Amino acid sequence: MENCWNEPNDSKLDDLDLLVYQSQLIGNNPNLVLTGGGNTAIKTVQKDFRGLNTSVLFVKKSGADLKTACRDDFVGLRLDELKPLVAHSDMLDHEMIDYLMHCMLNPTTYRPSIETLIHAFIPMKSTVHSHSDAIVSLTNTKKKQEILSNIYGHRVPYINYLLPGFSLSKIVHGTIVSNPEAHGIILINHGLFTWGETPKEAYDRHIEITNLAEQHITRALLGKKIFNIKRTPSLEKSEAKTQAAILTPTIRKLICSENSMVLTFNMDPDCLDFVNSEEGSDLSQIGPATPDHTLHTKIKPVWVTLTDINNQSLASKEISEAIKNYRSDYAKWYEAHTDHTQPILDANPRVILVPGLGMWSTGKDIRAALIAQDVYRHTIKVIKSATALDEYVSLSEASAYQVEYWPMELHKLTLAGKSGPFSSKIVLITGAAHGIGRAVAQSFASSGAHVFLTDIDAKGINSLASQINETHGYRKAFPFVMDVTDEAQVATAFERLCLTYGGLDILVSNAGIAAPGPIDELDLRDWNKAFSVNATGHFLVAKKAIQIMKTQELGGNIVFIGTRNVPSPGAEFGAYSSSKAAEVQLAKVLALENAVHGIRVNIVNPDAVFEGSNLWSADVRKQRSKAHGVDIHQLEDFYVQRNLLKAKITGDDVARAVLFLASDDSSKTTGTMLPVDGGIKDAFLR
Repeated sequence: MENCWNEPNDSKLDDLDLLVYQSQLIGNNPNLVLTGGGNTAIKTVQKDFRGLNTSVLFVKKSGADLKTACRDDFVGLRLDELKPLVAHSDMLDHEMIDYLMHCMLNPTTYRPSIETLIHAFIPMKSTVHSHSDAIVSLTNTKKKQEILSNIYGHRVPYINYLLPGFSLSKIVHGTIVSNPEAHGIILINHGLFTWGETPKEAYDRHIEITNLAEQHITRALLGKKIFNIKRTPSLEKSEAKTQAAILTPTIRKLICSENSMVLTFNMDPDCLDFVNSEEGSDLSQIGPATPDHTLHTKIKPVWVTLTDINNQSLASKEISEAIKNYRSDYAKWYEAHTDHTQPILDANPRVILVPGLGMWSTGKDIRAALIAQDVYRHTIKVIKSATALDEYVSLSEASAYQVEYWPMELHKLTLAGKSGPFSSKIVLITGAAHGIGRAVAQSFASSGAHVFLTDIDAKGINSLASQINETHGYRKAFPFVMDVTDEAQVATAFERLCLTYGGLDILVSNAGIAAPGPIDELDLRDWNKAFSVNATGHFLVAKKAIQIMKTQELGGNIVFIGTRNVPSPGAEFGAYSSSKAAEVQLAKVLALENAVHGIRVNIVNPDAVFEGSNLWSADVRKQRSKAHGVDIHQLEDFYVQRNLLKAKITGDDVARAVLFLASDDSSKTTGTMLPVDGGIKDAFLR
């Protein structure tokens, strides 16, 4: 492991700046931290509200990510009020947290790390804690004590597993006092603490100790074939993706039995080596490596060996049975360890392993699903290394229960921000790059949804996806170039949708084109193109959406973007009006056919939306100005003045109507058309 410290100009950085720098180095090393994991701290002097110098411990706030650490991610606590606790005999978790909140220099809603007292009791200025894969691998073996002694002697003492809190903090302090020459301490089934008089010294020691572990593992792996004997061969990559996409809606149906969830699929080489191996099925069921692994992936994954991977019906049945058995086993595990002070949590798995295909991970949103994926990839790495060293052992079942049902962790759930109305929902939008589609995508994302953006304009949807992800979180939007008239492209898009998010809750079929001109002057190619996009395109995407929704058995919503021209067609706009009428009729038939499945289908009929629209090209504006007998520069105002409310119709106006029809607020509505036109008499629904 490379030491990445590049001496910053210390004269220009204060202690907190150096802590941030050190934290980012740790957080950006995937071999040291699980997603968001680990913590760091520094002791320094700050002026309090009285202007007096005060000894302060800055420690990472609970839930902050070292990778993106900034000054605001660290909580300051009065050190002189923390140190005396080392003489205290005992403290319950909630008492400790209450006391820590009392010690905060600037009380906020953020809690300091549960490991704050460990940092406070270590008699050095700077401390670093990580869940290094290599260190965890050493400690998750039967011969851990022998292995650690051989590598480190007395230079790096170790402590047997104990849940973080006051007792562990006291034991760490006592161990350091008894080993004054030590520069680090290993927590079995947990990770590594190092310290120093500067952030650089603490960091250097962390890298040095971890490197010794990595070198030992590298030597142990030489000549050994871990996961090399295959029980199940992998399908060819494209075939595996297709099969996984077909199975994913079935899996989502099962894991959404209690709460709506998303899934993502992974078939990286390290993952496939494990799931296809002879030892994988047994090793995967031993248990989690550390408390953090438990929190994100639960006590174990689901392992499903399929009788015939190409038999979709049988495969779906076997996966269903495996997940049902998992939930039953989880309930038994809960009953074996609970004192019934905490109700049983969601019993659905976070990781599903299928030989020949790969790994699904699940979560309340895509971030949680990706964290579960990342954590289990770390687990595979730890299992491999521990197996090479000796024999992999895990956190005990009782300890895993203690972690998952730990009041300190459960409290974090109460601190999570309020979810949006479409949280955990998955939305596919066609024609998402501009105009109405873009506004719809932004509105759904703002309401918590995951948005799969399709359009023929790659630049447009990539830009929109970047904007949404920057604002709402990584992978909340996913762009995919798709022509709605190309059946193969549509199939590929829905396959990618299932692999990325796990399924579909809402389809917004928006893509459309204008085809102006009198019927007698219209070229057949333009007529066919209008119907291809405005009618057939809706058919192709709706067909795939319905198939997924029916498999999921979770209901669903489809919203077609129609037009005012359907109830009130415009002269010299025959191809557009006719093709959009076909679209609306299609939507009504879909409503008739799919109500029995809990799938609602509705239509929004907007009048002209000019803002950001590609439909209103220069040629279309010119033609419609001519048809209405108005100056081209007055065209937009003409559309405003012709409606009763004299209202300009925007993409946001249409988006609000779409979100209403896709929401529970319209749960008893299907097969209807909702005008968003400012009130046009001729378009009144009859």
